[in-house]
Amino acid sequence: MKRTVILIYSLCISLLTFAYNIKGVVLDKETKEPLIGVSIYSKDNTAIGTTTDLDGNFTLEISGNKSSIIIISYIGFEVQEIKISKDSSPVRIYLNPETQHIGTVQIIGTLKKNTDNGVRMMEKQANKVVNMVSAKSMELSPDLNVASVLQRMSGVTMEKSSSGQGQYAVLRGMDKRYNYTLVNNIKIPSPDNKNRYVPLNIFPSELLDRLEVSKSLTPDMESDATGGAINMIMKDCPENLLLQANIGAGYESMFFDQKFNSASRSQIQNLSPRDINGKDYAANVSDFSKYGSRNTQRSALPNFAGGIALGNRFFGNRLGVILAGSYQGNTKGNNSILFDDVMNQTEETVRLSTMRNRSYSERLSEYGTHLKLDYDFNDNNQIKWYNGIIGSNSTQIRESQATNLSLNYQPESGNSLENIEIRSRYTQQNIFVSNLQGFHRFFNTLSSDWSIVYSKASNKRPDNTYVNLENNRNGFENHITADNSEKRWEQNSDQDIAGYFNLEGYKKIGTFDISLKIGGMYRHKTRSNSFVSYLFTPESSSRPVYGKDFTGLDEIAWKVSTPKGSVGPLNYDAGEDNSAVYLMSNITRGIFNVIVGARAEFTNQNYYMFYPAAGDDPKGKQQYVDLLPSVNTKLTLSDKMNIRASYFKSLNRPGFFEIVPFSIINEDYMEFGNKDLKRAIIHNIDLRWELFPHISEQIMAGVFYKKIKTPIEYAYHTINNRQFGYGPVNLGNATNYGVEIDLIKRIGDFEFKGNYTYTHSSITTPKTVYRKDESGKLKKLSIDQTRPLVGQTPHLANATIGYNNKQLGTNIQVSGSYSSEKIVIASHYLNSDYWQGSLFTLDCSIEKKFGNKIGCFIKASNLLNTPIKRYIKTTNPYNEKYAYQDVNSGRTLIREDKIGGSILSGIRYTL
Repeated sequence: MKRTVILIYSLCISLLTFAYNIKGVVLDKETKEPLIGVSIYSKDNTAIGTTTDLDGNFTLEISGNKSSIIIISYIGFEVQEIKISKDSSPVRIYLNPETQHIGTVQIIGTLKKNTDNGVRMMEKQANKVVNMVSAKSMELSPDLNVASVLQRMSGVTMEKSSSGQGQYAVLRGMDKRYNYTLVNNIKIPSPDNKNRYVPLNIFPSELLDRLEVSKSLTPDMESDATGGAINMIMKDCPENLLLQANIGAGYESMFFDQKFNSASRSQIQNLSPRDINGKDYAANVSDFSKYGSRNTQRSALPNFAGGIALGNRFFGNRLGVILAGSYQGNTKGNNSILFDDVMNQTEETVRLSTMRNRSYSERLSEYGTHLKLDYDFNDNNQIKWYNGIIGSNSTQIRESQATNLSLNYQPESGNSLENIEIRSRYTQQNIFVSNLQGFHRFFNTLSSDWSIVYSKASNKRPDNTYVNLENNRNGFENHITADNSEKRWEQNSDQDIAGYFNLEGYKKIGTFDISLKIGGMYRHKTRSNSFVSYLFTPESSSRPVYGKDFTGLDEIAWKVSTPKGSVGPLNYDAGEDNSAVYLMSNITRGIFNVIVGARAEFTNQNYYMFYPAAGDDPKGKQQYVDLLPSVNTKLTLSDKMNIRASYFKSLNRPGFFEIVPFSIINEDYMEFGNKDLKRAIIHNIDLRWELFPHISEQIMAGVFYKKIKTPIEYAYHTINNRQFGYGPVNLGNATNYGVEIDLIKRIGDFEFKGNYTYTHSSITTPKTVYRKDESGKLKKLSIDQTRPLVGQTPHLANATIGYNNKQLGTNIQVSGSYSSEKIVIASHYLNSDYWQGSLFTLDCSIEKKFGNKIGCFIKASNLLNTPIKRYIKTTNPYNEKYAYQDVNSGRTLIREDKIGGSILSGIRYTL
């Protein structure tokens, strides 16, 4: 036994002498800053390797006890080979940036644009005011989709869907209509049935290399981005073999103690009887499915997320290919309390009339895949072809119980129950983009690029079913009866065919480096929208009674009261032709840079109504030309400090449906379109100071100001001097200004990311109020009232505290977001706007790596289960007796949503 121990001990000692560790740091030779993520490996055995940490440090184990040659490689820098031995440690390595010259323009290497270092460098070198998030930051964050990532950037709040997910971006207090969305610098269409804006929650963040938000515009950018342009740069073809995969599962806390309402998709009828048999066909009950009447309750399915990316280069690195895909299946829930309000004309406050308890159960599948190819013919000519499909499928059940507050309010007895509504809705959204691009360089002083784009967005809601049950009270006893039902088929598509061309020349004149760029674009957009609805009533003259005539919704005998279906203004075709030309110059002299130029845009917007109201012209159009100048200046005070100032003129076009002269009769008002609606014109000024103390750190402070002429707001107005209704209208002028601060700071293994935005906006709109005249008669008046823009929050802050220990392979992030109150619906009554209360959310993520290839992660969101509240800033003592109301708060609660938290855990593999 003793000999065995000695033998093992001697063997271990001998093995140790045949391996040694080399420690060191890798720095940029010019800036002396540490380089993160540098590849270091043995020349004799490439399997022996490592990468530098956040401070540029590395540890490499070398087999044997002899000297060895190691290779140090980093994109954008010259490759180095150095000879080391066990006596060399620690070693200090300086890398030289690669340098190329195109005319008078110097290009330093090729950045890793999906890393934190890469995006910090791009922000510093950018020719406009921009903020970026890298793929690496998105991977380590608690976020799974673009909307969640975006809400952590300065000046961004998200408008949420009914399931509580962030959906549409409000940038710098400018409503979602004032922003646009790009994929690889190309504008994409929207699946929304009325508007231009794109739902961002359907884009998986793991498909991106980086996310950019441009807050100022240059002449080569489209002009309808007053708040900002959101640009999703998808994964690019790698330089070497890339294989990444991840899979995870989790659960929603909302369903820990409640059941999930579900409906089978197999029951959905994709086409209406009208679509199948023609517009003159009279449908009967047998022509419809049972979807929405056979809903069941069960335990919620777990959440699931998975993704894969595979790429490489071939044919001597000329051809690059990457294929990436992502799928997320999530179960969402929402428990809501809503109050219907009625304006009390004599008190100038609202009285609550109905309280609704709503519960949402939603199974949401979000998916994305893209294929990207690039081919380098030579150093001067390259083509790229990108194809991407992004989409979502949602099955949502909403149950609503309404309590009539005008009756003897006794919720515990149930005698004030008014009705029950069950809505079963399936929604399918898709966006497809195909973009062929070319890049060419001539004579070292001239370059051009072009793009040919086809894209299409669609939205389908087939067999959307509503069932209403009414309480016909028998004394103090509930008497639930079948009242009515409705089935809807809604569908729209938005197709773009576009072309872009840019030509840029470079010239050095004395001490000035000058480039001149010209270009243009053309887009032909076609949009179609269809809607048909069928109404049902009980077959018998006496309404069926729950518990007596039926116990399940599928047992109710219905008859079709509108056998040919109901159609209306949502059946229309629309089109838009956009063309533009621009001229811009980029001038640099020493530390000063200016980009100046102008863009001319021509818009031809048109529509055709299939079912116009009597006397209305079924077709119409708007045409206009805009000249849009801009100036972006940058003063580079040092290699770490910039000062930027910019001015640009932008516009906001009416939505497709807004200029259709429709009229829809709602419960308590009439809604109108406005064929005379004008575009809004906006003048924008930005000033920002930037400091980059370290390659991965930044401090930014800026101010902005926006003057909005003829902004588009929703209000009550007169149509044709005879009808009074609610709809889009141009209301005077508005202003919006604010301050933004961004900070990223590292101390050892800890990192702090934070931003704060203050925004102030004002617009004056007419409000309705009732006052008594001298005779005591109540009279309707219109009074101007100044308020903030819809969606603008005065105070917005985000903070992330991260811990990243490279040696332990551990990364922990805790992220909090705060937004103060904001107007979400502008009322036509005085002092009756709907406000959303301040909101604080907390999320976290943990990742542990095992070597360089495998890791496990946990992502948790909405840990505080923060409720979302909406209210009116007036009170009425009449409402004090109702649940959830506190007249001493100075507010009348209108809605409260609780969506619960979620947790996801999984593993990740990277080759």
